[in-house]
Amino acid sequence: MKKTTIYDIAKELNITAATVSRALNNNPRISEDTKKLVQETAQRLNYKQNRVAQALKSGKSNNVGVVVPYINRNFFSNIIRGIEEELNPKGYHVIISQTHEKANKEIDIVQNLLNAQVDGILISISRQTSSDEHFVQVLEKNVPLIFFDRKKEIKGGSSVTLDDFDGAYQATKHLIEQGCQKIAHMTIDLSLLIYQNRLAGYKKALTDHGMTFKPEYVIGLQSEIVAGKDAAQKLMELPEPPDAIFSSTDLGALGAIQYLKEIGLKIPDDFCVVGFSNEPFTQFMELPITSVDQAPLTMGKTAAKVFLEQMDSEGVKIEKNVVLNPTLEIRKSSLKKGK
Repeated sequence: MKKTTIYDIAKELNITAATVSRALNNNPRISEDTKKLVQETAQRLNYKQNRVAQALKSGKSNNVGVVVPYINRNFFSNIIRGIEEELNPKGYHVIISQTHEKANKEIDIVQNLLNAQVDGILISISRQTSSDEHFVQVLEKNVPLIFFDRKKEIKGGSSVTLDDFDGAYQATKHLIEQGCQKIAHMTIDLSLLIYQNRLAGYKKALTDHGMTFKPEYVIGLQSEIVAGKDAAQKLMELPEPPDAIFSSTDLGALGAIQYLKEIGLKIPDDFCVVGFSNEPFTQFMELPITSVDQAPLTMGKTAAKVFLEQMDSEGVKIEKNVVLNPTLEIRKSSLKKGK
């Protein structure tokens, strides 16, 4: 079947193709009646605009790429929701891609988004990402680049992140205030800045309160529940096991709690646990888990606003780094003193 063109619409209405094009692109020179008539005819004739050709002509596609490690994680899905809530009313369409924590997949995605003439790229980098080249390429093409949550330090790139250091500091300080003396820390990938900052916040809270940092109390894990159970078991097999865990992930905290219960420890009476991210399950469990809230909806909205600000800057390059304040949501898993 032959595709409908603007010339078919022009012939149908006995007007010029230029008038049809202007009407479809909401040109102020065209009357509202003509715009309405052209749009109705286009719909009736099943006309589809070629967005790529339109982008090449206007230099603006109204498409924005959003890249996350996983779409099905509550944290990232809420960020995407925040981005869409800000961008959709402004006429932007969001193209969502996931890297599955693979650097080569991330590079391909960024290249494909550039080929699709997107107006901007908002991204949370994968765990494997080490190269900056694909990000430099984005900036060289004058496409706004905004990192959120996980970022790369690149001149010209903007970012919206959480104060992970402060979140970890608050969590560790809370455990100390509850009377915990031997606090362990579960981390994930220390090649990523967010986990480096959480480890640093944990260490600082210990030293500020006169406690000694013990390297054997820091244990790596993946973000799965099973890894949390395994890590907790290793910690409890130490000659001097801890009496509390601050985990960089809520799933790790959940796994730790499951193991601690299996060996007969009462939480929080015998052992306290704090997580990070404030996943929905943390508050609805039989034993609600204390966790650092990352405000993903706010993060998404803020990243979108930074992008819009760059689009409104009329060619002036803007580099903006926004740091959001974390909140510690205190629940039963850490309340040894009951308050």
